[in-house]
Amino acid sequence: MDTKWKNIVEKIYFFFQKKWISIPGLVLTVFGLFGFGIMISYRRSYSTKLILFFGLFVNIYMGIGLILLLKQYLKQQYQEWNEEREHDYEEWKVSESASRKRICQAFAICGIAAVWYLYSLVNDNGYWGWYRNYATGYVLVISVLVQFLAAKKVVRKFWYGKLDGVMAQMDRIQAVRLEEALEIERKSLEKVSRSDQLRVDLITNVSHDLKTPLTSMVGYIELIKKEELSDIVRDYVEVVSARTEKLKEMINSLFSLAKASSGNVELHKENFEVNRLIEQIFADMDDRIRESGLEFAMQLTDMSTQIYSDNSYFYRICQNLIENALKYSAKGTRVFVKTYLKEETRKKICIEITNTAGYFMDFTKDDILERFVRGDQSRTSEGNGLGLAIVSAYAKALDGEFDIRIDCDQFKACLEFEI
Repeated sequence: MDTKWKNIVEKIYFFFQKKWISIPGLVLTVFGLFGFGIMISYRRSYSTKLILFFGLFVNIYMGIGLILLLKQYLKQQYQEWNEEREHDYEEWKVSESASRKRICQAFAICGIAAVWYLYSLVNDNGYWGWYRNYATGYVLVISVLVQFLAAKKVVRKFWYGKLDGVMAQMDRIQAVRLEEALEIERKSLEKVSRSDQLRVDLITNVSHDLKTPLTSMVGYIELIKKEELSDIVRDYVEVVSARTEKLKEMINSLFSLAKASSGNVELHKENFEVNRLIEQIFADMDDRIRESGLEFAMQLTDMSTQIYSDNSYFYRICQNLIENALKYSAKGTRVFVKTYLKEETRKKICIEITNTAGYFMDFTKDDILERFVRGDQSRTSEGNGLGLAIVSAYAKALDGEFDIRIDCDQFKACLEFEI
């Protein structure tokens, strides 16, 4: 028997030691319930004014006690929410809804009991005594409502505090995931950069290695041309010579593109006039322009087009665009070459070369700027698909902008450079 009582005492001690219940809250709640009991038992001995005054103080004690008990209950019932464990919004919503539902159910029972008590007082048939004082019934109903509102506020505050924690935790998780995604993206970009560099190095090395045997081939072909050859053999040699020149041009273009794409462009900047440079290009290409059967119309601005940049690279950019027009324009059409300063700032010089394509342009700007992509998919023209890629790479190296605009059969290449 002594052992049994000892175990009960140990359990009670363990119960209070773990703070599964608030001692002050329990005392105040019991005191409040005792007060309501006295008020109901001696309702005929007190006046309405005294019952209302007594009910006010009992509600205060009862309310404080219930708040303390409810806080401790929520803390213990949902103690896992204080641990470092991931909780999402849906989990919070389910737990908050269940907690609020239990509070409503508990106070619904209390409310039904209070209403029943008031109803019994109003319809008294002698059960509650001859003295009909309804004040205790009103106080009891109001007390249940007041305690319910207080409990509801405690539950709401508790769960909104947990919601702040959930949101903060989700922000931390998102920040970690974002950091991981950025790290993956950074590594991916590094791999792409290394891959691009390897590809550029490969093209550079291959182009350089091809130059030596190609130079020998060109030299021997020139020597063969000086020998006495039959007409058929001479025709063959001329074809081989033309194809060798074409291969030489392509290798030089590959080498230039690889060099520009690698970022190892050595610039020699100087002041020069863009209009004069374009006129010089037309003078150098006069024979090819005459043979093309195209009409070139120049609309060069009268304002100063002086720019501080690399003359040779700028020359190559404009030359490639004019060659592109020569290769891909429809016969008998006009090519417009225009220079002007931007009206908004007057700090940018713009160059536009517009031609009418001799083929159906079923490609986009991004497609045509890809290396080895030709606008003329039938390959009836003499282009190698590198001209515009070189223009884009050189323009970027000179801190300029290159754009392409396509409207039906009109092809417009646009360049912009800071003055």
